[in-house]
Amino acid sequence: MSQPTPHLPPPHARASRGICRRCVVWGAIGGTLALGLFDAAARAQSSPAREFVVIVNRQNTATSVSREFVADAFLKKASHWDDGQPIKPVDQSAASPVRRAFSTSVVKRTVGAVRSYWQQRIFSGRDLPPPELDSDDAVIHYVAKYPGGVGYVSPSAKLDDIAVLAIR
Repeated sequence: MSQPTPHLPPPHARASRGICRRCVVWGAIGGTLALGLFDAAARAQSSPAREFVVIVNRQNTATSVSREFVADAFLKKASHWDDGQPIKPVDQSAASPVRRAFSTSVVKRTVGAVRSYWQQRIFSGRDLPPPELDSDDAVIHYVAKYPGGVGYVSPSAKLDDIAVLAIR
């Protein structure tokens, strides 16, 4: 009677052969794909400025502010510019893609979460949200009207008589 042959794993899985070429190739392909996906996600997160432009009144002396300051201005946690001028933020409509991009990128909340924040503030009698306007032109007009005005518009908006605020 012959003895059964022991089951041997395929050659690429045998420890005695070390790492097989197929494993190295598939590992390299997987690593390359993972790095490509990570790079695309990082580029998407680092380029929100392509989705909106933050604008201020031409009289505003600020040229660059932190993301946190702008978020605080729109949540009315900050009330004055460095020169003492009251901040007058204006939002786009809740359905606007520009608002969605601004809210997630700058305020770090969804539009729904920002609306919920304001409902709580209104209910407690603390404050009212910034006005919501329906178009880039309306936001530009509002910001141009008020010296402390700040808003955001799509990059394609015509920015006459208005200043762009850099976010750092």
